Amino acid sequence: MIINCVWEHNQNDSLLYSSNVIGAFTRGATIEEALNKMPVEIRSFLLWAGENPPPSFEVRISQEKSSEIDICDADSDVIFDSERVGLTADEYKRIKALVLKSAQDFLTLYEAFPDKDKTVLLPRKTFYGSVPRTASEMYLHTKNVNAYYWGEVGITASNEGSVLENRRRGFELLELHGNPLSGEVYEGSYGEQWSVPKVLRRFIWHDRIHAKAMYRMGLKTFGEDVIPNIFKFDLP
Repeated sequence: MIINCVWEHNQNDSLLYSSNVIGAFTRGATIEEALNKMPVEIRSFLLWAGENPPPSFEVRISQEKSSEIDICDADSDVIFDSERVGLTADEYKRIKALVLKSAQDFLTLYEAFPDKDKTVLLPRKTFYGSVPRTASEMYLHTKNVNAYYWGEVGITASNEGSVLENRRRGFELLELHGNPLSGEVYEGSYGEQWSVPKVLRRFIWHDRIHAKAMYRMGLKTFGEDVIPNIFKFDLP
């Protein structure tokens, strides 16, 4: 299986995204580190998505973006070349199902925590402020990008309700007032370019970042028998 990747980097720090397994990504202090992690990430992602991973992968870099933002903290502003192109109805249906599955699984993971305000993690700061440390903080941070992401493509949504409820509502508004198959590029906040395909990819990507952090924190805080590996992460 060929994995086409977009490489976003700031000096040595790298984010590597698959552009044909939408939502899969790796991070590394170097591009070599990020590349080496990608086969494990793709297997994990496909298992979560209900697909059988192939026996081998060939990872190729098809696009590169040098960025001024904090790649080391998973800040990102890249738009894929493929996200400037409209979706077919079948592509939209498939990716929409994954975006909603991701929200449902994130909610299920959060609800599995016996104490949502307990953590063994120490405080840490990044470009957006304090890093979420508890399940409650991680959940609220992840849920509350809803209005921001949809707003970047002209859809006025809210952050009310659960992460699954507000994401479903965003899709309803997109399908009622927007064009879900469009590849139109919008000039969004902070000079960043957005499109509907990018919003869908960003939802899965953002969920996956914080689901992995929540799962890892849960293992350290409560143990392996308490927190389910819903996203099929293969942690070192």
